[in-house]
Amino acid sequence: MAIRVLGDPGRAEDAVQDAFMNIWNRAASFDTNRGSLRAWLLTSVRNRCIDYLRGRGAHERQERELQPEAAYALSASDPWRDVALSLERTAVRDAVASLPQEQRQVVEMAYFGGYTHTEIAEMARLPLGTVKGRMRLALEKMGSYLRGRGLMDV
Repeated sequence: MAIRVLGDPGRAEDAVQDAFMNIWNRAASFDTNRGSLRAWLLTSVRNRCIDYLRGRGAHERQERELQPEAAYALSASDPWRDVALSLERTAVRDAVASLPQEQRQVVEMAYFGGYTHTEIAEMARLPLGTVKGRMRLALEKMGSYLRGRGLMDV
């Protein structure tokens, strides 16, 4: 069904994977009185496909390594710049790793997964305000962590 709706096997695979992750995270909310499991699965996949067609969720969710800025990629190799970028990437990874699990989860889902706060709230079954609060606290802690290592201006 996803291939029929989207017309692209790669995007269809992404939509199905996103739908199944959402189903996995919301499995406890399944109600047999509202319909069959098959109908729930197909509806979830169809809705995710529609999101992709509308552009919501079509950020092509993929985990990525932190990459050097595009401007640097075009310039000649500079070993000092490469070392500095490597140190910065390591510091950001360490800052994320230093967060409490709940805060780390929302940061990773938003910045590395491409999910919106609303999508994170739905998947984690949390109030939107909780997700936003965790994100704010996480970013403040990361900023403090990086400032303490001299990587951000005060």
